[in-house]
Order: sequence, then structure tokens, then C-alpha cells
Amino acid sequence: MATDNRINFWRRNAKVPGSVQPVYGAQHPPLDPRLRRTYPKDTKPKFNNIKTKKASSFHEFARSTNDAWDIDDEEDEEFLGTFNPAVSIPPGLHTTSSIQNQQHQAGDTESAVSHRLAPPTTEGPNLQDVQEEDTEYEQANGKVVKSSSDAHLNTSSVRSTLQKQQSLPVRPIIPLVARISDQNASGAPPMTVREKSRLDKFRQLLASPNTDLEELRKHSWSGIPREVRPITWRLLSGYLPANKERRELVLKRKREEYFRFIEQYYHSRTDEHYKDTYRQIHIDIPRTNPLIPLFQQPAVQEIFERILFIWAIRHPASGYVQGINDLVTPFFVVFLSEFVTEDMENFDVAALPLETQRNIEADSFWCMSKLLDGIQDNYTFAQPGIQNKVKALEELVSRIDEDIHNHFKRYEVEYLQFAFRWMNNLLMRELPLRCTIRLWDTYQAEAEGFSRFHLYVCAAFLIKWRKEILSMVDFQGLLMLLQNLPTIHWGNEEVGLLLAEAYRLKYMFADAPSHYKR
Repeated sequence: MATDNRINFWRRNAKVPGSVQPVYGAQHPPLDPRLRRTYPKDTKPKFNNIKTKKASSFHEFARSTNDAWDIDDEEDEEFLGTFNPAVSIPPGLHTTSSIQNQQHQAGDTESAVSHRLAPPTTEGPNLQDVQEEDTEYEQANGKVVKSSSDAHLNTSSVRSTLQKQQSLPVRPIIPLVARISDQNASGAPPMTVREKSRLDKFRQLLASPNTDLEELRKHSWSGIPREVRPITWRLLSGYLPANKERRELVLKRKREEYFRFIEQYYHSRTDEHYKDTYRQIHIDIPRTNPLIPLFQQPAVQEIFERILFIWAIRHPASGYVQGINDLVTPFFVVFLSEFVTEDMENFDVAALPLETQRNIEADSFWCMSKLLDGIQDNYTFAQPGIQNKVKALEELVSRIDEDIHNHFKRYEVEYLQFAFRWMNNLLMRELPLRCTIRLWDTYQAEAEGFSRFHLYVCAAFLIKWRKEILSMVDFQGLLMLLQNLPTIHWGNEEVGLLLAEAYRLKYMFADAPSHYKR
């Protein structure tokens, strides 16, 4: 049965892996299909009596799932406006009394939506801050506008609206969604005595005439201090030489070389041969971390377009493939952090000197290129590198946790259906960006970190959710769980535990691959 489903899945999906697919994960939460409002005109939707037929295959499941970018604001406003002709409270904006009321009434709904997968409670938003941001809205001429007074709002109308909203997915205010900062989710102090000692050790290594790269990797494995992360990443990726005297000259030469590529190739983006590549890049850029304002700035999107287009035409064996756009963001954020210390999510990059913007762009290009050189078979035709890694993940999990493996077989869940994205995007869609940056500290320190160690990280990541996986007893529930794992509050501590487990698996299996083959 599982073999037939696998054959039918690829037969019905003619596009090769990497084509446009619905995007979910820590940074792209799913949207309820009922918000689509695709009902026949004469049919009145009855949210309380909807009985959804469970998908029996991945194809049916994918067909019934909506892309996060297909819903526009007008549909959202119009749909929410139907609840009360006089009052409309947009998602995320509530009065203090309504928050308290919703907390009392929506407990069951929240647990149902999250499949009881909420992580341990961390610091939540301050209620006083929420009160300061509260705003009431009224509907006028079919549009939602701000109201300067609450005179027209009464308690009963607000309560009635909130009761009707229980059929909608809960949209909590989660301040950590878009945070780039790399502090622990537990709210640890920014600098402890141990961290200061580590920072001094890094500075000592970096200041030596010839940096000991092996020693630098050893110290980087458990995380790189933010203050020295940019130069450390440049060194560990092979972009900068270990010799301190040569670094400035190499930086100048490589940055000039990149902008010669821009002058030589970028104008060809409108040529017949390259216009499809550029069009796909242009479509994907706004989808890159859509919840972080930094990446929605025109100046930043233009930088990403140039980086991806130049890389694509210089690597014709693979060209541009969806997912590569995500791999630019950690480098861009790390190199930007040299010039921005606070509120990076909302920083206006255009305010930086042009020379600084150019240097960040060139460094991001070269470091991304170094990364992709080691995993380029992930992005060549039919993406054989990813398919081999997914197969290796399946064999590894079958040895380390047979219960999960058999659970997937029982409900006909193929590893390719969820792990393809884990390999294609290096778990960037599953983890907040701050966690990805911490993860990449270790990947840069590991030999073949992005190509080989990532396999063991994926295995550890899957086993992490063992209890939740085994509690799901249908195909659709399993796929929804695996594509929307609750990592939104993760920080350095959780990533550190994940890496420790991955290292244990690597120690057991990496040098004896036959151990995980049946």
C-alpha cells in the first residue's frame, strides 16, 4: 500500500521537488481553509457543523491545504466584518476585557488547534504593553477604520463577537515570532562571567597573526558570541584567510569581484534565456521571512535578488531552485549585526552608507556560495542529494526509534513528504531565525556540517517530537504536525540540546553506516 501511494504521489505531481509548494513552519503558520471563503454563492457556511473528510493520501492532503500567501487583506477584513455589522476587532488587537474573556472561553479551542503541542510556557507579553497598544475599530463604508473613542462599543457586543470568533483559529500575540536576537528563550542575562570568558578567548584567537582554525572550530561548536560572529563565520566558511595581514586585501578583492559580476551579468536578467530564473527569484524574495519587516524592505529585496541571480547564472548545473533564497538570510543578518545592535527586525537598511550595504551584500554572496559548494547536488536536476539524504534519514530512524518508523508505515506517511523541506531549507522553515543562526555556528564548526551532520540533526529533531507523533492516529494529523512543529519559543538552550543529541547519533552511526541499514 505504501509503495503504491509513493508511486501515485510522484505520478500525480509532475513538478520536480523544489517547485512552488505551500510553505509552513515556525515562521509560516498555517491558515484555516475556512478563511478562503470559497463557498458557493447560495450556500451559507456553517462553521459549527463542518465535518472534514480526512485525506487518505498525501496528494489529497496537499490539495486541501492552502498556501499562506493566497489570502489577501481584503478577503480577511470582509470575512471578519460579517460577524458584526457595527463592530470588527482585527486579529491580534483586543481590549483588556476581551483578552480576559477570550482566555476564559477559548481554552478548549486553543488546545484543539495546537493539538496539545504547546511548548513549556516562556515569558509572554506584558499585559500593560498590550493595553497601551489596544485600539478599537469600527466599520465604515465596508472598510475597517480606527475609532478614537469606545463610546460606541458595549460589553455585550464585544462578548458576542468573541463568542462567534471561537470558530476561527486562535491568533495569539507571540512576540518571539520574528525575533532575530539570539538570547535564550528563558530570558537569561545577556552576558555572564562564562560568556565573557568565552568572548575573550575568541578575541584572542582572532587577534593572533595566524588564527588557529581548528581551535576556532572547537570553541565555535557550542555557539559563537554575537560580537565576533561575523568575522568568525567569514573565517570558518573559507571566505577569509587565517593570516591576519592578508584579510583586508582579500576582502577588498572579493568585494570588487562580486560587483564586477553585477556589472557583467545583472543586466541580462531580462534576456529570454534568464527571464524565467529572474521571475522565480522575484516571486520568492517577498516570501523570505514574511513576518520580519527587515526582509520586506525594497533595499533588502533588491540585495537578495542580485545575490541569487548572480549565483544562479554562475552555477548553470543547478541554477536557482526554491529554498536557496532562505539560505541567504542568516549570512545577511549576521553581517548586518556588525552595524546594528538593537531592533534589527525593523532597522532601515537604506539608512546605512552605500559602501556598507555593498560590503554586506558581497560578503553574504561569497559565504552563501561557499555553503552551496558543499551541497550543490541538493539543487541539481531532480535534486538527488536531497533524495539520498531523506532515504538515509529513514534508515537511521528505523534503527534508533522503530516505534516512530512503524507508526509512519502504518499511516502511510512517507519521509519525503515532510523531510524534503528539512533538507532543502536546512530546517530554516522549522525553526525561528535566531535558532538557525545558532545552529549554523555548529554547522560551520563541524566538518561537512551542512552536508553530513545535518542528517543527524534532522534525526534528533524528529525524535524530539516522539510523544506528539505517536499520539497522532491519522495521516492528515501526522502531516499537519510534522509541517507545523511548535518551535516558536525555542532559543539557544533547546538548540544546544538538539545538537548534543545529534552529536551522540553521529558518534554512534557516522563511522559505521551499516549500523543503520537493515
